[in-house]
Amino acid sequence: MTDAMYASSIPVFKQMLGGLAAILAKAEAHAAEKNIDVTALTQARLFPDMFPMRRQVQIACDFARGVSARLAGAEVPKYEDQEQSFAELRELIERTLGFIGGFGPAQFEGAAGREIVTRPGTPKERRFDGQTYLLSYGLPQFFFHVTTAYALLRHNGVEIGKRDYMGQY
Repeated sequence: MTDAMYASSIPVFKQMLGGLAAILAKAEAHAAEKNIDVTALTQARLFPDMFPMRRQVQIACDFARGVSARLAGAEVPKYEDQEQSFAELRELIERTLGFIGGFGPAQFEGAAGREIVTRPGTPKERRFDGQTYLLSYGLPQFFFHVTTAYALLRHNGVEIGKRDYMGQY
C-alpha cells in the first residue's frame, strides 16, 4: 500500500497545485489587460459568508502540506497565510511544492494504517486511519478549495477552462 498512498497524494497535489499556479498567473495577466484592480479577484467571493479566493488558495496549500506531512509521519509546517497578491500566492504554491516534493514513497511506508489525529477549527479531535484520512477527508478538502479558487476566477471573467484546472499530467 506504500506506493498507492504516495501515488494517491503527492503527485496529485503537485499536478493540481501546478495548475492552480498557472491559473493565478492567467488571472493576474487578465487583471492587467483589463485594467482591473487585482484585489477584485483576490478578494472575490460567491457569497459574503465564504472565504475569498486568496484564502481558498491558502487552504488548498495548507491541505497539501498537512496531508502529506501527516501521512509521511512528519511535522506539519505552519505558514502565516498572509499572502495578498497573485505573486505571493504563487510563491506560496512554490514553497508548498518544495515541501511536498521532499517526500518519497519510502516515507509513506505504513501510511494507510497510520493513525491520523486532527483538530479542525475546534478543540474536538478527529481520528482516522491514513487511508480514510487521505481518501475521505484530505483529498476532498483539497479539491474543494482548488475548485472554489478556479470557480471564483472563472466567474469573474478570467478566461480559463478545464485544461487549466487539470494542470500538467
